[in-house]
Amino acid sequence: MGKITVTKCPIEGLYVIEPTVFQDERGYFVETYNQNDMKEAGLDMEFVQDNQSMSKKGILRGLHFQKEHPQGKLVRAIRGRVYDVAVDIRKNSETYGQWYGVELSAENKKQFYVSEGFAHGYLVLSEEAEFCYKVTDFYHPGDEGGIAWNDRDIQIDWPLPENEITLNERDRNWKPLKDTKVHFKK
Repeated sequence: MGKITVTKCPIEGLYVIEPTVFQDERGYFVETYNQNDMKEAGLDMEFVQDNQSMSKKGILRGLHFQKEHPQGKLVRAIRGRVYDVAVDIRKNSETYGQWYGVELSAENKKQFYVSEGFAHGYLVLSEEAEFCYKVTDFYHPGDEGGIAWNDRDIQIDWPLPENEITLNERDRNWKPLKDTKVHFKK
């Protein structure tokens, strides 16, 4: 293995990726992605687009998925801290409706790979956070779906109280998973 450690999560299709950090008196160097290392770890995907966002504390973005063009996502925080969550929405999966969360920060440099077939979202824990993600398919306008961030059947344990969480109108209006039609092509 090269310069990354890949840890499988309890839900198949989710991985925490920790790069090796080379640090000295000048600062640090880290290889955030290496296709050969990923392939050696069994992650043989092709990324086609990089995205970046900035959000303030308490902003929750999600839980999103793409209906006809599902995306695998390799996500990380490059500034600040976020709590990143993936929910299994693959109908035939043994872990359908289950979630997994991990804190990603500029300090811990962890990354989270979320395979196709998951709803994904994150909550900003620091005053501000910059969030980067590589995706395996291009963005297709009108193809996005979502599920309620506070779905009572899923019971995500978000690390901030509900009164400190801010959502945009679209994310406030997603329905619970049981009321959401999810049909993936892949």
